[in-house]
Amino acid sequence: MLDRRVKKIDYIMLSHFDSDHTAKTIEIIENLKVKNIIISKQAEKSNEFENIIKKAQENKINVILVKAGDIVRIDKDTYFEILWPQNDNIIAENALNNNSIVAKMYHKNFSILFTGDIEEKAEVKIVEKYQENLKASVLKVPHHGSSTSSTKEFIQMVKPQISLIGAGQKNKFGHPSIKTIETLESYGSTIYRTDLHGEITLVIDKKGEVKIDTHV
Repeated sequence: MLDRRVKKIDYIMLSHFDSDHTAKTIEIIENLKVKNIIISKQAEKSNEFENIIKKAQENKINVILVKAGDIVRIDKDTYFEILWPQNDNIIAENALNNNSIVAKMYHKNFSILFTGDIEEKAEVKIVEKYQENLKASVLKVPHHGSSTSSTKEFIQMVKPQISLIGAGQKNKFGHPSIKTIETLESYGSTIYRTDLHGEITLVIDKKGEVKIDTHV
């Protein structure tokens, strides 16, 4: 963003405060005009959380605290429905990952499901709660395509036409897993991966149709 003449950001959503998801947030705050940051109640304390919230306060950025059931409206055609976490149903195992913000964004006839780093335990609870309401045009695949997430039951409910996986080339974790790729392909989803396709850009037109560009 800093090399593309972007000067302001209306909303940043931080799914959770693992450093691989938030490491550049302070740099963005210091170099761009950020209006709002969306976060959820934290299941664990972390230095990342403390530092970012302090920097947001110093820069008078509006911090929006969300939980399951909340709606964040962007404009008349665009809003986020917050599906997770549930403050009264916090998952103790891998707490940062499994209590990531899961949000479904709607824009006209387009929808995308953002999933942070949730794993199977969270997916099971989310499927139980939302069932077919999870269906989305695009899925940001949970936890970088890890074998610990993207269960068949979860993917069956989402039914994504397009799946996006964020993973570094030759990363030490082996993301994405072959198991996850096979699950997505079995439901006919077209897969885009940052380790193979580089930067992935989605452009949604006025009709709600999506166009995807990649750049290595």
